[in-house]
Amino acid sequence: PLDSPAQKLVFNRVNGKRPQVLLQQISAPEECYTLAHEENVRFIYEAWQQVEQQLDGSRSGESACGPVQYVEKNPSPGLQNFVPIDLEEWWAQQFLAKIENCS
Repeated sequence: PLDSPAQKLVFNRVNGKRPQVLLQQISAPEECYTLAHEENVRFIYEAWQQVEQQLDGSRSGESACGPVQYVEKNPSPGLQNFVPIDLEEWWAQQFLAKIENCS
């Protein structure tokens, strides 16, 4: 059983027609990123990585100067239950939702 080749999946169309979801995806315009956009994203990413490294270094006592993390002295009561969003997790959920909707 382990030596036998994997079976191929075959999908038969109903009445020979493509599903509407696929037609909508094919006609949807794709996002195009310019070289300038990619350079800006790379610059911001690299700059933020530097700031995070410097913050970690200042927390561990490596350097006396560098970025300082802002902490509100008098927090607003309206923001008492505020929970920051994990943007990477949100994007992952959006990506998975698109995959599930297309299948």
